[in-house]
Amino acid sequence: MKMKMKMKIKGKNMQRRCFSGVCVAGYEDSGGNEILQLLPPPTLQAKETQGLCPERDFKVECGAFSNRPVYGLKHVPDTSLLVTSGPPDSSLRVWQVSAEDSDVIKPVGAIAAENDAGQPWAKIATISAKAPWVLHGSRLDSVRVTEVESRKNVYTAASRTSEELSDVAFLDRNTALLCCAEGQLSLADVRQAQAPLEAASVPWAPCGERWRMGVAAQGSDPGSRPVARVSSGGHLSLTDVRKTSESLAWVKCRFPRPSSGAEFLRVSWAPALQGCLAVSGFDGTVHVYDTQRWDSSGREAEPIFIHKGHALGGADSGDGPSLVTTHAWHPQKPRTVLSAASDGSLHVWEWVRP
Repeated sequence: MKMKMKMKIKGKNMQRRCFSGVCVAGYEDSGGNEILQLLPPPTLQAKETQGLCPERDFKVECGAFSNRPVYGLKHVPDTSLLVTSGPPDSSLRVWQVSAEDSDVIKPVGAIAAENDAGQPWAKIATISAKAPWVLHGSRLDSVRVTEVESRKNVYTAASRTSEELSDVAFLDRNTALLCCAEGQLSLADVRQAQAPLEAASVPWAPCGERWRMGVAAQGSDPGSRPVARVSSGGHLSLTDVRKTSESLAWVKCRFPRPSSGAEFLRVSWAPALQGCLAVSGFDGTVHVYDTQRWDSSGREAEPIFIHKGHALGGADSGDGPSLVTTHAWHPQKPRTVLSAASDGSLHVWEWVRP
């Protein structure tokens, strides 16, 4: 089973951040892609590290089939809903994870996008505000916020340009951060639908590279959350959301070759480790970096850990070596990471700093 495995960690009680499941999905264009909710082994559900556990495998709790490839997959916080996106247009699909006595994930509706013919697939982010919202759009001038359950439009962006988007994120219930494929960042105030969006470019960005974005988890000061951007050429830029046109640090990732595109690139901040982030999508490895001593010299950054499990243990599917398609940090265990690859493998690993 070849799955892209766009992962989202689910919690039964998001206030307590209880790790109760992982959602994964397939991405092939042929149709019949699976969407699965996996129950993690007991050792991953515990908040504290336990001893040896005889049960080490994930179990399928429930699932569904999507007639579209799933390029984007998000769990709606505090609900049993999933939102997916993927070609051939920028519309969304909404799914209901069924009750415990059922093994079916049910399709419950769709969210259409205006003038989406020929548009790239929509990038998505979710949040629970007064009602569950989804932030979605394929281009800077098509960004919208929609109530997931009622399909009511909450916000429509105003932009003078139609730059393609690579990532979107909620900073809080009123503010969204948008990253363009060419690296520009734009802040959107959901309360001001008519305010035009302005995009700030990556300082010293090489031409022709495509970029992805990762935003640090919200801390005591939401305004100081750092943003990491990684390019298909292996460049990493750190930015403060309060000054998106300025760079805090600029380095080069230590990967053997550039990425052929940005589809599988991912950069994510560790939720419980200061200044620590992970990067994947260049090959069959996941690199962990400590950013606290980075500067703007553009030098090569040395990873503090490299997970090589997919590269060494994966099966060659005929399309070449396994490629890590996504990764996610465990919400309670600071050094535990989940990663998936193009051969359908799902790894859970804990790294130790030398």
